[in-house]
Amino acid sequence: MKKKQSPEQTLALAFASAWNRLERRLDHSLGAIRGISLAEYRLLRTLGDAPDAQASRVDLASEVGLTPSGVTRALQPLEKVGVVRTVKSKRDARLAMAVLTKAGRELLNDASGVVDDTMKSLLKRTPELSSQAAEMTELFDGIGR
Repeated sequence: MKKKQSPEQTLALAFASAWNRLERRLDHSLGAIRGISLAEYRLLRTLGDAPDAQASRVDLASEVGLTPSGVTRALQPLEKVGVVRTVKSKRDARLAMAVLTKAGRELLNDASGVVDDTMKSLLKRTPELSSQAAEMTELFDGIGR
């Protein structure tokens, strides 16, 4: 006999499905217009929001849900195209810091516009969500904390 989905299971699956669709849409928009993935945008956004636009790989990993080695692998292509560079920490020479370059700031600004436009387009199709965006953001921020 099949067990019926609980409301919690239904919510979890709906949330995962919605995230999957949103991730694909943002990946497509960012890739087509700026040539980066949503994962790369998240790293750039986190780095751009850090003090002096620099952070350790451990700090970046904590913010975006990757391992420090995963962050290192994800940053390599961004370093090759000159949007991120690595410098030694001023406080601890053993610590490598990722730093957003001027080109990285420009890419981040452009990509942020793409994300804004994509989200505005999606929200326009769902006015009820649009009117509750701030509340939804607060609720999502609370998940997993």
